[in-house]
Amino acid sequence: MSTLRERVSIVLLTYNCGSRLIPILDRLTTLDVPIVAVDNASSDDTVTVLEKYDAVRIVRLDRNIGAAGRNEGLRHTETPYVAFCDDDGWYEQDGLAHAADLLDAHPRLGLVNARILVGAENSLDPISAIMEDSPLMERDGIPGTVLLGFMAGAVVVRRSAYEQAGGYEERFFIGGEEETLAFKLARLGWQMRYVPEVVMHHEPSIANAPYLRAYGLRNTLWNCWLHRRLGSALYYSWHVLGDHPKTADWRRGLVAALKGAPWVLRERNPMDPELDAQLADLDRQRFADRRPFWNRDDPLRALRAENDRR
Repeated sequence: MSTLRERVSIVLLTYNCGSRLIPILDRLTTLDVPIVAVDNASSDDTVTVLEKYDAVRIVRLDRNIGAAGRNEGLRHTETPYVAFCDDDGWYEQDGLAHAADLLDAHPRLGLVNARILVGAENSLDPISAIMEDSPLMERDGIPGTVLLGFMAGAVVVRRSAYEQAGGYEERFFIGGEEETLAFKLARLGWQMRYVPEVVMHHEPSIANAPYLRAYGLRNTLWNCWLHRRLGSALYYSWHVLGDHPKTADWRRGLVAALKGAPWVLRERNPMDPELDAQLADLDRQRFADRRPFWNRDDPLRALRAENDRR
């Protein structure tokens, strides 16, 4: 069997993170796998920090292209599988080996999503809990929980699947950018799984969260109308708009989504009814405890309060 470094590379996406990057790099470089760091035109000392690590290959971009920087990183790797991570997380080595073994054993498995543990307490990320509780049925005999979406910074992908789906679309920039790639993978017949034995540690920073939230709403609406069938698109859009607190970011996101509507409608290509029905099952789970449309709390408020107490 090939060694882990012959099977898996890490692509690390960075942007203005020099002040918090050293602990991440210290952990990633112990994994003994190739590491490519893609810097999205940082204006701080991020590249200077990266240059201290001989094991890290640096790809410097001349402008910030958001999630599409991962495409550039993958082009600079040679392994059949690539683990993506952001500048605030790292993988456990045993988990990477487990992901590679699963990808070796199941040729139609295109992506493995890790279990995400947050902070020094190693608390389970709520997204991981949702993935583990997926209502989708396993029909292909592949270990793990069936997914139709994933977390961009906590996945190990099969290179051929990623390339066939076209990678990340630069137009989406960042914030929920993985949705449209997930749908493309599913439509091409690639399987995605949540596998708790694969572990990603996350040290979250909320510095850019309000800035990115507008992109997240825009991208979710764009993705919905690019791929979902009409009834599902209407249902999902209404609930997504209701789930976001009615702040300036909500208004900016909605305006941006509407500005891109001509492009979305030109490119619109609804998925087949079976896949749409599977997504509808996930919709019902997600919105089962939906609060009133006009009375949404800010989901960052509790996290900010916790950070203030520390």
